[in-house]
Amino acid sequence: MLVDRQPTEVLFVTCADEIAEIRAAWERLEAVVPLRGRRFFGAAYADGSYRACVQRLADEPPAGLEEGELPGGRYRRERLRGEPPEVYDRIAGAVEALGPGDPSRPVIEHYRRRDEIHVLMPVRSE
Repeated sequence: MLVDRQPTEVLFVTCADEIAEIRAAWERLEAVVPLRGRRFFGAAYADGSYRACVQRLADEPPAGLEEGELPGGRYRRERLRGEPPEVYDRIAGAVEALGPGDPSRPVIEHYRRRDEIHVLMPVRSE
């Protein structure tokens, strides 16, 4: 399924795109930002970096986190449902199934609910 996303202002923690590093980045982010009522994203970049992100609220101070934007545009979406941590283990397979994307934008994981993740592969604009 194709979806169009608007750019999203985020606060984030950066790490290497490796499971142990990603888990540690999420722990650092969750120690600063309350989980309830917030939108969370993961972003994997072509350079091998990963960002654990939370959507920035209007006028929210960075609280020691990095600041940036998740790019908008057209994405292919795979919806994953299941209980954590099992559902997290299926993200890599979903990325592979979505095929190659636009390397100038990250693959985005949108954590919709505790048991639902949308994996978004950027579509190359032509």
